[in-house]
Amino acid sequence: MATHARVTQRKKLFFDISLAQWSLHKTLFGGKLDNLDFPETAAKTFGIHAVEYVNQFFKDKAKDTGYLRELLVRAEDNGVKNVLIMIDGEGALGATKESERNQAVENHYKWVEAAKFLGCHAIRVNAAGKGTPEEIKAAAIDGLGRLSEFAAKHGISVIVENHGGPSSHGDWLSAVLQGVGRDNCGSLPDFGNFYEYDRYQGVQELMPFAKGVSAKANVFDENGDEANIDYRRMLHIVKEAGYRGYIGIEYEGDKLSEEEGIKATKRLLERVGAELS
Repeated sequence: MATHARVTQRKKLFFDISLAQWSLHKTLFGGKLDNLDFPETAAKTFGIHAVEYVNQFFKDKAKDTGYLRELLVRAEDNGVKNVLIMIDGEGALGATKESERNQAVENHYKWVEAAKFLGCHAIRVNAAGKGTPEEIKAAAIDGLGRLSEFAAKHGISVIVENHGGPSSHGDWLSAVLQGVGRDNCGSLPDFGNFYEYDRYQGVQELMPFAKGVSAKANVFDENGDEANIDYRRMLHIVKEAGYRGYIGIEYEGDKLSEEEGIKATKRLLERVGAELS
């Protein structure tokens, strides 16, 4: 078994592993970990040298260059790559009311600039709104399109997660991205956020636009597999799409501690990734 583990670790995976900060949201919200210490924790506790931030943990710091510089230094000191920032709470980019949509677009500008400062390649956003799926689709194409136009000037991609509402339907979100039609506007397929939609079909539909992938995990069986998500099937879909970027660990379960859940997800990704690489 030990020999097999060493072989797995030596084999180069077809993707790189990053750590989504939301995996530690209880620890962060509980004041047991400071946002500035996240890169070091990723590197030293988990052996992961790429991170995906969540803006909720430094929501008033988007324009604070002193703070961002310190975060960048902490990452660089630990050999950690800043991959992206996940943005929530800045308004609905698919709002059907134009004034609300315009405000949401502008609210995201500061995070584009912060992502650029930190050396990230993207911000993750939501295609949310109120109305019929068709109404939200038209609004989201406009909102995402204008935000992506701004982001392109900074060399930043705008990537959309399946994250509830119509966005958790792969056909709807892929149609939105097709409608935007910009090279720097893509998807962040999340293995777990499809709800009433077939998760494997959803990931397959979103992979042509993928500029990131989120490996959701909640419960593990006795073999170390995710109990409700077939990681072999998922990673096969990801590989067949030609994706070779970061897959971010996002553990959200409550059976294991956040630390143990992250480690279990990493072991699963490494094991299945080695089988497929």
